[in-house]
Amino acid sequence: MTDRTTDREAMVTRQIERRGVRDRHVLEAMRTVPREVFVDPGMEEFAYEDRPLPIGDGQTISQPYIVGLMIEAAELRPGDRVLEIGAGSGYAAAVLSRIATSVHAIERHEALTRKAEARLARLGYDNVTIRTGDGTRGWAEAGPFDAILVAAGAPTAPESLKHQLAIGGALVIPVQHGDRHQTLTRIRRTADDAWDEEELGAVNFVPLIGAEGWT
Repeated sequence: MTDRTTDREAMVTRQIERRGVRDRHVLEAMRTVPREVFVDPGMEEFAYEDRPLPIGDGQTISQPYIVGLMIEAAELRPGDRVLEIGAGSGYAAAVLSRIATSVHAIERHEALTRKAEARLARLGYDNVTIRTGDGTRGWAEAGPFDAILVAAGAPTAPESLKHQLAIGGALVIPVQHGDRHQTLTRIRRTADDAWDEEELGAVNFVPLIGAEGWT
């Protein structure tokens, strides 16, 4: 396999750090994870471009900047437990795993789940567990989580996910307004029945499908 260390360093410097992502844990994790492993065969040369790429089943691997932005927004720290909704290629879970103690991820498409598991195993990232299912319901038995990241646009933040946050934990999710506009939103649980919300900017994700999402 071609050594793409230089490409990876350039990606972090030009696409992520220069655009405002400053969290050293995020930057170091993204310097570590070989993004080319998480794209389909024949797409490796495009892995470090600042754009999403198709991964099958109508899904994409998010552009690098969005991955970095969302993880920074979650304010992840070593020792945290994380839930990712929409595992896709497994790339974001891999980056999360270089910071968090444990990562649980849910993917709606079985074929993508299997591919992501194989890629993570190939790299020896053994603190990630992925299952196929309805991500809008979360993974209650593995919680509570210090952070939950959702890689799909929802009509509103699922109540199941909000209640699976630890007190002080953050849910980072694109919420759709009207027919098309999505806003990346951070929802922090401040008490048993209290959450604060903050809008972080416009994004564009595939729809979040499920019982508490789009049907």
